[in-house]
Amino acid sequence: MADEIFYLQLNGRIDSSNAAPVEEELLEKLKDCKTPSVALDAENLEYISSAGLRVILRLRKQYPELKIINASSAVYEIFEMTGFTEMIPVSKGYRKLSVEGCEVIGQGANGKVYRLDKDTIVKVYYKADALPDIHRERELARRAFVLGIPTAIPYDVAKVGDSYGSVFELLNAKSFSQLIAEEPENLDKYVELYVDLLKKIHSTEVRPEDMPDQRAVVIGWVNFLKDYLDSAKWEKLHTLVEAVPVDHHMIHGDYHTKNVMMQNGEVLLIDMDTLCQGNPLFEFASIYNAFVGFYDFDHSATVAFQGFDYDTTISIWKKMLPLYFGTTDPDKLKAVENKSAIIGYARLMRRLIRRNGFDTEEGRKLIAHYKNQIETRLDSVDTLMF
Repeated sequence: MADEIFYLQLNGRIDSSNAAPVEEELLEKLKDCKTPSVALDAENLEYISSAGLRVILRLRKQYPELKIINASSAVYEIFEMTGFTEMIPVSKGYRKLSVEGCEVIGQGANGKVYRLDKDTIVKVYYKADALPDIHRERELARRAFVLGIPTAIPYDVAKVGDSYGSVFELLNAKSFSQLIAEEPENLDKYVELYVDLLKKIHSTEVRPEDMPDQRAVVIGWVNFLKDYLDSAKWEKLHTLVEAVPVDHHMIHGDYHTKNVMMQNGEVLLIDMDTLCQGNPLFEFASIYNAFVGFYDFDHSATVAFQGFDYDTTISIWKKMLPLYFGTTDPDKLKAVENKSAIIGYARLMRRLIRRNGFDTEEGRKLIAHYKNQIETRLDSVDTLMF
């Protein structure tokens, strides 16, 4: 039993020659069932005849919440043609994919993106029970696409090892990380395109109910840090974040150069599971981490994460700010960086504490660094608004 569902496996062929013993075997196993919810796992079922269908119908009389999961396309067609899907919930199984030896072209908080072939990529989630997250991301991507954001829409869900992945068609697409690494002389061009898409995202208004509110999430981060920051500094941080107005414009939430792709001259956004709404401050906090904050103690880590060296990541950050904000005033740009960094380091500090960072010397050193960055930068700001 798992999550109050009793699972039974269907195997091979079920027809008139073996329907009776199969029914006896299932009934014997159901003696241990303590829930009305029964799932017949048809992943290994090759064929089922009318005799087998009648077995399932008799079982459903005893267990009204019975359902069939992981049916292959061929077996699902039998259920559908016989009208079985109108009587009992039947869900298709997922094709199995392997990413062994595949190039990693993107990586976010919830999964990695692999190139399967020149036409196809798959985002594999870290969590084994990722199906709800996948369906949520598909819906967010669909909403963004309808609102005019150029994004790749996943067309399939696949089983990848012990987890699941969303499959996308991206013909010969390359991430901006790849393009910048291959064409360093065109860095300015790609930063400009990167900023143009960011502006389009931030100018897109969404309905309040369609996407999560990042402001509420950030307030949660700050509340978590109450016992870890100087009390006066925490009060100031809390007051400043609370003062950021509710904003119903779209933000991506994980906007770095591995999540922006170029396909046949068109710029596309991927990795939509972090899509939300809120003030651009929260977006720039995430961008600051992706290009600066993550690497304070290990500059070499940029190669593994972004695909290029630390100097390039800093250059991208420094180049994008004047393009986005339309100013070269060093004081104004420094203020943007400070405000972004305060929220960015709050996120990093909370995350590391939640991951038992105090248990190691390195973790304690990082937590102290993040704390110092937050408290020192707070001295120079009276508002978090840009």
